[in-house]
Amino acid sequence: MIAIIDCNSFYCSCERLFRPDLSNKPVVVLSNNDGCIISRTDEAKALGIGMAGPYFTNKPLIEKHGVATFSSNYNLYGDLSWRVMETLRILIGKQHVEVYSVDEAFLFIDFVKPQELESFTLHIKNVVEMWTGIKVSIGVAPTKVLSKVANKLAKKNKIATNCIWILDTPQKIADALRATKIEDVWGIGSQYAEKLKKYHILNALDLSFKTTTWAHQHLGGVVGARLVRELKGISSISMKDELINKKMIATTRMFGEAVNTLQPIKEAVATYASRAAEKLRRQYAAASYIGVFLVAKQNDYNATYKRGNTISSYTILPQATSQTQHFIKAAVTLAERMYVPGTTYKKAGVTLSNIVPDNAIQGNLFAAPQENNNRLLMDVIDSINASQRNDILKFAASGTNRDWKMRQELRSPKYTTRWEDLLELK
Repeated sequence: MIAIIDCNSFYCSCERLFRPDLSNKPVVVLSNNDGCIISRTDEAKALGIGMAGPYFTNKPLIEKHGVATFSSNYNLYGDLSWRVMETLRILIGKQHVEVYSVDEAFLFIDFVKPQELESFTLHIKNVVEMWTGIKVSIGVAPTKVLSKVANKLAKKNKIATNCIWILDTPQKIADALRATKIEDVWGIGSQYAEKLKKYHILNALDLSFKTTTWAHQHLGGVVGARLVRELKGISSISMKDELINKKMIATTRMFGEAVNTLQPIKEAVATYASRAAEKLRRQYAAASYIGVFLVAKQNDYNATYKRGNTISSYTILPQATSQTQHFIKAAVTLAERMYVPGTTYKKAGVTLSNIVPDNAIQGNLFAAPQENNNRLLMDVIDSINASQRNDILKFAASGTNRDWKMRQELRSPKYTTRWEDLLELK
């Protein structure tokens, strides 16, 4: 059997953890730049606040009902996510845990006897909530896709289900599939949902009756066939090992305010290149590919939120490196080439690829010894920044004012990762 454990309204739960006065009250969390609503509690849903809707259109409703509103606090969310996942590893062993996202993990629990599934699942739920303070829901079934179905049903009526739903018989599976709309099936996007409805496939049970040959033809080839097998109760999506070393590293951000001059764009891409280089060094790697992209602001205000035009470019460095200054020089040069005077930009990003272990880089015979050993200098900078925070050491190209930085006007303290933000009890 496979279980999926899902943190309830995770970002909101993290905020509530340090604000007990918000228990049972509506809470929402906003996306980067305080743009859209990306997490909401059940109380906020009941008020009619939509998911992924623009903040400013929901603001009157939010202010009317006194909904607690927070900017994204990823330091806090990342730390509490690690605590939840580490609790699961302690409880059942890391070899049985597959972290799927910041708030979800699959648990492979074939070692649990069928008659003990309910008590075992309840024990996992109680311990996670007691150790971390984060409320969770758990769905259990023979396959990953069915466990996602079970989890959705567990969250649908939290009081009646106690946030646990187990599909351990053919009848329970059939009933659950019948109650699951086709657009709610894991792996079915809106376009595929509309396509399937034309074939009179309205729920997950209808899709489970199709053959894998039909799914291969009409539902994305191998991926579709695998999905149908999972709905039939045949496990076809195996456990994935945790990805420790990334094959591509990216740092992207929205600007706090749209910019139309070159200097803030150069400062932004220099800053993002520095961040990406830090991530690269954390996995003891080097990269030879660097790409930069800029996203223009959409000027058609009558249109529903459209993404502006994106322009991108890249360069291949002569030698793989992990030194920040090399990435900054290349990134700034690319930004200068792509910038179009008179255009307003709202977002930029830097990506690193062609990643190799940094201990496998061949030294340059024609460079001074210190050039080949600048990794020591980078380590010193990283260590100081990690201990002192706020980029106390940075390259001049990153700027000093940084007026373009992302807005986070409603961000809560970083309770678990900053000494100065530790919660005080009086």
